[in-house]
Amino acid sequence: MSETWTVRRVIGWTTDYFGRREVDAPRLTAEVLLAHVLRATRVQLYIDLDRPLSKKELADCRGLIERRVAGEPTQYLTGTREFYGRPFAVDHRVLIPRPETELLVEKVLRAIPRQAPCRVLDLCTGSGCIAATVAAERPDASVVATELSKDASEVARANAATLKVADRVRVLEGDLFGPLEPGSFFDVAVSNPPYVPTAEIPGLSAEVRREPVLALDGGEDGLEVIRKLVARAPHWLRPGGLLALEIHEARGAEVLKLLQSAGFERAGLEKDFSRLDRVAFGYKPSLER
Repeated sequence: MSETWTVRRVIGWTTDYFGRREVDAPRLTAEVLLAHVLRATRVQLYIDLDRPLSKKELADCRGLIERRVAGEPTQYLTGTREFYGRPFAVDHRVLIPRPETELLVEKVLRAIPRQAPCRVLDLCTGSGCIAATVAAERPDASVVATELSKDASEVARANAATLKVADRVRVLEGDLFGPLEPGSFFDVAVSNPPYVPTAEIPGLSAEVRREPVLALDGGEDGLEVIRKLVARAPHWLRPGGLLALEIHEARGAEVLKLLQSAGFERAGLEKDFSRLDRVAFGYKPSLER
């Protein structure tokens, strides 16, 4: 008689298998996938370590394990990614939100009063994680988000609806500032644009290469989209308005020069958790001199 596949046994076997196949964080990944199959939390797994899995649950688990070993990101397999304490739906249509982008959100939130009307522009919104988070954290803010991909726009709208901020997050399809109505002005413009140099993309991990190349490829030097953002943003920002960008860790000095050349004041850089340049920002000059 074959041994029963319990939660304990599945976690142990999967962790070992992922370790041999060099999957990142093998134990955590095993727990996340099993919790997804069982519609449970990771804490509940440990409460029910001796719970046997049904044949269907085992089959579903095996399917996810093989897909993960083949390079499919865990977040695509579970269909969700936590960002700034909230769950966001993600799939192959959008970039998976990263912890580094939370630093970009924090920079924006510091610039927005907690109880004052504010207009925010989120360019290259992808999953809508920046736009929806800003709206959720600042109830008096209204956000316009633009996205070139029709598929990604659908994901962003769905996330805004799920987080109950769809009334204050408007997602427009089109390239950067193209979909905006003439005469629109914003207090803050923010973007996590594609910034990976084209030549670096083949060297990215198998998981990252599964993400939309449109959201990754920043051209020959990684600055193709950023140049457009910096050059055009002053037209859409109110005096004193903030432009904040996520950038490639090796392009900080170049982006800083672009901001300064475009007339932005108090331009600067902020580092990520690894002490690498990750956020670039500047302020449109105010009318007062």
